[in-house]
Amino acid sequence: MDILMPRLSDTMEEGVVASWHAKVGDEVHAGDVLVEIETDKALMEHESYQDGVLTEILVPEGGSADIGAPIGRMRVAGEPEDGAAAPTGAVEGSAPAQPEAPAEPAAAATPSTPDTATAAAVPSGAPSGTVAPAAGTNGARVRATPLVRRLARESGVDLGTLTGSGPGGRIIRADLDRATPAPAAAPAPVEQPAAVAVPVTEDDEVTPLGSMRRTIARRLADSMRTAPHFYLTRTVDAGPMGQLRAELNAKLVAADRPKISLNDIVLRAVAVALRRHPEMNSSFGEDAIVTHNRVHVGMAVATPAGLVVPVLRDADTRSLTDIAGTARELAGKARDRKLSPAEMTGSTFTVSNLGMFGVDQFTAVINPPEAGILAVGALREEPGVVDGAVAVVKRMTVTLSVDHRVVDGAQGAQFLADLAQLLENPWLAVV
Repeated sequence: MDILMPRLSDTMEEGVVASWHAKVGDEVHAGDVLVEIETDKALMEHESYQDGVLTEILVPEGGSADIGAPIGRMRVAGEPEDGAAAPTGAVEGSAPAQPEAPAEPAAAATPSTPDTATAAAVPSGAPSGTVAPAAGTNGARVRATPLVRRLARESGVDLGTLTGSGPGGRIIRADLDRATPAPAAAPAPVEQPAAVAVPVTEDDEVTPLGSMRRTIARRLADSMRTAPHFYLTRTVDAGPMGQLRAELNAKLVAADRPKISLNDIVLRAVAVALRRHPEMNSSFGEDAIVTHNRVHVGMAVATPAGLVVPVLRDADTRSLTDIAGTARELAGKARDRKLSPAEMTGSTFTVSNLGMFGVDQFTAVINPPEAGILAVGALREEPGVVDGAVAVVKRMTVTLSVDHRVVDGAQGAQFLADLAQLLENPWLAVV
């Protein structure tokens, strides 16, 4: 049975085999981690869907393959050791020859071998009708591995509503990916400008593009080319935010609990403002503007491999400490490249903060197909006028990038004004 390169993210086109967790000849069981795949966003574990023995590694560690391409082979339980063709012809992409299997005895050959069908993610519609009859759907017993069940919980998908395309009707990760709420359709790509040839000399160092850097380059170039950006900048009085953070952290430390950051307060304030301004919580689709009823705030995280945007789901309904804990966990996973697809898809608005690097102000490129992104600068001290006298004040500058196809200037300005009020009166965002 071929082990196929799975589709592990919505933007993935190919994957790199980071490491094999089994050697040729090893016995593996359904649910065992078989191989670790590097996608355009993260390192993802890929599990075996069946019991069997790994018989061949087709793509070694460091090698890449397109989605659906064979990367290894295994002999499933009950299959002859010499690799002869399985009697039922259930394996979709098996390479070993099948000398005498007539072309299509499919339906007749299905009797009782539900678990000899193919494993990994199949591009789209697997061998549809031939496998389906064994699988129950709504209300029936759901067959899925622990990993798929966990991903379903995290993404809010009811497995009972899905029809599995795996062995014996088992729900596999590809089925879940197709059911996970996807971002609204991205704007249709226009013609790709030709890449500019870069002269290379002996003194230059050339680093090949990894899949993540390639995807970042493509998506952001598409965003700048297709979404007409306009920018709104506002400087806010950050003194109350700093004071709130200090007071809360003093109490949290006394209670032996983790601290919160200024970015956590900003994330919470943005979520509250988005609830009040649904036009900013929208996306530009092919033929319509999609207004999202739930507020999922993405937070841009810089990693050694590139920019990743994990998602704080339903951020407007969560407490500040909950947001702080989740943001800390997701940022750690992002740096370790351990985010699951559900943890980095589905954002409806993004916050990018470079304040920790001392950047006072910048503009950010919209994460398509969202309507906007907020760029957050550092909290800084500067001279200001307070009650008619010059004093040292704390300021923070934020810049809103807006897709003009979705939001007009006045709407963006109203959102920013409301956000500024929340940031200058952070208790309004916290309680």
